[in-house]
Amino acid sequence: MGTPDFAVKSLEKIIQQNINVIAVITAPDKQSGRGRKINFSPIKKYALDQSIDVYQPKNLKDEKFQNEIQNLKADLFVVVAFRMLPESLINIPKLGCINLHASYLPHYRGAAPINWVIINGEKETGVTIFFLNKRIDEGDVIMQKKIKINKNETAGTLHDRLMNLGSNLLTKSIFKIFDNNFKKVNQEISPEHIKAPKIDKNICILLTKHRAKKNINIIHGLSPYPGAIINHKNKSYKIFSARSSKYVTNKKVGLFINDNKIFFNNEMKESIEILEIQAEGKKRMNAYEYVKGNKL
Repeated sequence: MGTPDFAVKSLEKIIQQNINVIAVITAPDKQSGRGRKINFSPIKKYALDQSIDVYQPKNLKDEKFQNEIQNLKADLFVVVAFRMLPESLINIPKLGCINLHASYLPHYRGAAPINWVIINGEKETGVTIFFLNKRIDEGDVIMQKKIKINKNETAGTLHDRLMNLGSNLLTKSIFKIFDNNFKKVNQEISPEHIKAPKIDKNICILLTKHRAKKNINIIHGLSPYPGAIINHKNKSYKIFSARSSKYVTNKKVGLFINDNKIFFNNEMKESIEILEIQAEGKKRMNAYEYVKGNKL
């Protein structure tokens, strides 16, 4: 069960290990664009290429759908970047229902762990394989692995590293379950554990009251998607990468161009240099290209 590219790598790895995948469950098709063209999810495209049956329920609690899935007699359900499952679905397979989560649980439970570890300036993160239960990301852990977060790493590059790390750990976990050679570790959940809720629009806005380091973390934590936003002179600019700068002037706060470079200064006289920018209705470009033909 999965939808985006993050899930495709896991399915690909499972198939490469000759594990028999009898069906894929993914989100319903979406229409987009002026022509309302129907778009398949990345995992549906891959599953169809592999001649695997695909189910796309609107409601996971639908009795007819659950009966169809029960009749498949799957030994194990594997969930990667999907949605919350009802308990009635989790309880169907005899070996249980496992999930790959892109954080080192119990920290960063929730929808956007890759974004939040960078936004919060963490030095390391990881992946966790655990048994699903009725509470979000709180089931018993099967395997975990940590990795360091690189300096100036973006959510995009971290996504790809965790996708590869997670797919390898997932297949190892599946074989451990098939061989009954695993130990379940209970998660000790406490209020101190940081959560990773869905990214909302307010998180995306860069503010002059923020410290420079915080704004850089927000930029990289939201790059390439959904992108950090600077509102300037009634226009919105998406920012994809930045670095700290020693260019500080008491006269300028906010977004401005100086010496063919773009800067964003805060109210504490700290400066960051914008390296990649996208103006409304324009393509993403590096700051040097932007400054050659555009103003702020």
